[in-house]
Amino acid sequence: MLLRHTTALEIDRKALTINPAKTCQPVGAMYAALGIHGCLPHSHGSQGCCAYHRSALSRHFKEPIMAATSSFSEGSSVFGGSANLIQAIETIFTVYKPDVIAVHTTCLSETIGDDLNQIVSKAYEDGLVPEGKQVIYCNTPSYVGTHVTGYSNQVAAMVKFFSTATPKKKNVINMVAGWMEPSDMREIKRLASVMEARTIMFPDMTGVLDTPLDGHYKMFPDGGATISDLRATGDSKFTLGLGQYTTEDACIKLENKCKVKFEVLDIPIGLKATDRFLMSLSRHANVPIPDSLNDERGRLIDMVADNAKYLYGKRVALWGDPDTLIPLTEFLVSLDMRPVYIVSGTPGKPFTERMKEILKDIPEAKYMCGDTADMFRMHQWIKQKGVDLLIGNTYGKYIARDEDTPFVRFGFPIADRPGHNFFAKTGYVGATNLVIQFLNTFMDHQDRTCPEEKVEWQM
Repeated sequence: MLLRHTTALEIDRKALTINPAKTCQPVGAMYAALGIHGCLPHSHGSQGCCAYHRSALSRHFKEPIMAATSSFSEGSSVFGGSANLIQAIETIFTVYKPDVIAVHTTCLSETIGDDLNQIVSKAYEDGLVPEGKQVIYCNTPSYVGTHVTGYSNQVAAMVKFFSTATPKKKNVINMVAGWMEPSDMREIKRLASVMEARTIMFPDMTGVLDTPLDGHYKMFPDGGATISDLRATGDSKFTLGLGQYTTEDACIKLENKCKVKFEVLDIPIGLKATDRFLMSLSRHANVPIPDSLNDERGRLIDMVADNAKYLYGKRVALWGDPDTLIPLTEFLVSLDMRPVYIVSGTPGKPFTERMKEILKDIPEAKYMCGDTADMFRMHQWIKQKGVDLLIGNTYGKYIARDEDTPFVRFGFPIADRPGHNFFAKTGYVGATNLVIQFLNTFMDHQDRTCPEEKVEWQM
């Protein structure tokens, strides 16, 4: 109801965010930590913070998210949470027996100034970390950055605490996975397997947040990158980072620490980004791209060609994370669609630079990132001139309802629909899934809204 008061007139805002297109750093750190086998994420702050972060992930994945918390009280908030964290480390290893505890901070512990290095070092000195187990940590204050920043910081911590170099490099390619669904990671690993490339993916949520229901509960599922895998990343011959915002820091740290050179690519969403990923993997792993993948590519192109008339010229508004918006926008342009409004709550020059390049032939396009690049601004743009399709997370459903605009759910979080985490959006197969979603959404809307005499049996 409130959205009906949104006006097309934009007011210059410097300190006010309305319905942000982002969430906070610890959510991303918690998600990344789940990509380590046998890892228990630990939120160094209050119970309320941890509960919110867990619920945000649980609502999206429809899976229980296991995480611990330092459970700050009023005393901890004043005098510091060192004792809470040390007690938590001892209790977690005694009761839950994880292989790794991945600690991340919150607003509260960052404001106090808790020194994680000092606290974790004391836990090791006191013998609270069992032999063969590990405690890693990263700083994720919620009042700066976004969930994308938190994910990046946790992935960089994996390199800091695990990656180890020996004198002999191995013919293995590291694939540092940006923020994507487990189904997307599974598809990327399938592509590498079809090419017979030896790879290590980290973090790896396959087999963690998409486990089968077999009647047996496992607090630590079978999936995830193992400690031995993470250590071996220092001996790999090359690293591919998939998503600049979420993986570049880890790639740089790995090169500085273990002399493993890297290339940062877009997450392989759409035709061109998948082409670049496969060609780069082929080049660095010294393996050919098999005919079966060329066939997948051909089927995608054929399907697009057969349905081009439904896609041509459609105006699209998108919001979400920069690492997914960049290749998705590029894909829409390659489909002859017109992405005209794009917002991301995560700040950074790479987003605006890439958007300028991708949208150079769409002069009416508006794009923005940062704190005031929010859903309110997106709605104001749509009020100025409408669009044919919305693509983004669940927070756009209110705009879709208010404007009666077709809506494809994409990104994080999606809390009001199931199935999104079962169908890949990466690779040629994922691109095909996306185009089918676009087409079905357009046609469903046409059938629902057209005059009675225009309802067609064949469209």
